[in-house]
Amino acid sequence: MTAMTPGSNLPLNTVRVTVDVAAPVRLDVSGLLLAADGKVRSDADFIFYNQPSGPGVSYRSGGGAAPDSITVDTGALPPGIERIVVTASPDAAGQTFQGIEPTATVRHAETGAVIASFTPPQLGAETALVVVEVYQRGGVWKVRAVGQGYANGLAGIATDFGVSVDEEPTPPPAAPRATAAALAAPAPVTPAAAPPAPAAPPAAAPAAAPGTGKINLDKGRVSLQKNQTVSLVKNGRPLLSQVKMGLGWEPAFRGRDIDLDASVIAYGPQRNHIDSCYFGKLSILGGAIKHSGDNLTGEGAGDDEVIVVDLGRLPAEATGLVFTVNSFSGQKFSEVAKAYCRLIDAASGEELVRFDLTGAEPQTGVMMAKLIRQFSGEWEMTAIGEFVKSRTVRGMVKPGSQTL
Repeated sequence: MTAMTPGSNLPLNTVRVTVDVAAPVRLDVSGLLLAADGKVRSDADFIFYNQPSGPGVSYRSGGGAAPDSITVDTGALPPGIERIVVTASPDAAGQTFQGIEPTATVRHAETGAVIASFTPPQLGAETALVVVEVYQRGGVWKVRAVGQGYANGLAGIATDFGVSVDEEPTPPPAAPRATAAALAAPAPVTPAAAPPAPAAPPAAAPAAAPGTGKINLDKGRVSLQKNQTVSLVKNGRPLLSQVKMGLGWEPAFRGRDIDLDASVIAYGPQRNHIDSCYFGKLSILGGAIKHSGDNLTGEGAGDDEVIVVDLGRLPAEATGLVFTVNSFSGQKFSEVAKAYCRLIDAASGEELVRFDLTGAEPQTGVMMAKLIRQFSGEWEMTAIGEFVKSRTVRGMVKPGSQTL
């Protein structure tokens, strides 16, 4: 195996190579097919989680349990494609590469044998990187270590290489993973020129700014806002593995019952649906996830429905859980008040995390929160608060997978 440095290159002795990009945090990895002018031919040449395959290039999600990767089949690339760049950005909104050293590992796609590795040095304010590129020179395919950083995330990379984007008057709420059409304008920087982050007083509160990154439980209970993430680690130690997710709601209008159903959908590393736990199936995955049963009215104080999750008993293939609420009776969430979800320590009953949903929309389904198993083994909870048109958990499976 060769340890590469920025700008170094190696000839490839195989037609198909896979590039894994790993880091202490979860990353979004993508690949772009570039023509001689250094641009994509169309948005179809942007390969990522929501568009996982193209001619000669494919994307594989590690689901947080393994690195995401891009596989390049140089023999299947279309004529005129001379370069494939592999990019990475932290999954957590607003997080930079400061203190995070991503490593790209280039492997034989068939055997898994390692060809080379590359860890970009001197990272700071960058929120996205062109990590490596596979390119053709003199009829020979090679791999080059790049390490070029961008300050405005995947947006900068996509626009720089010709992916069409929709300009927005204000930045949209950050999502764990973005589509090409949701990206904004770039501001590229190079690793060598990246200045240290501007000096600022350390934050006294346990939570980061809304939607800007991961927080923890070290200072006790956390109130999440939409798109905010909390690591289920307390004082550096893994949290007790058994937790309860409580979901509650109240009718917005006196005297009217609202029949909502709480569910949890389990997914695998490829965002594949494994199983769903709901009022019609109260236990899944060998009892690792259990539902308290159906509440037909939402009446009464406290949690209306509770789902117990034994994280320690979840099978290895279950890497993502999405918690949803549906209006089986067809009433809209605009008729619901005080909808919330909270995470509780099953042993002590202590409330750890709470997300109060505000600004309900006239839809019949909402994705409240998700739990994601990280590559390190720890779990993270992210508040979602996205509404969809679905009265049953079955209709939530596809939109739920798109949030992972």
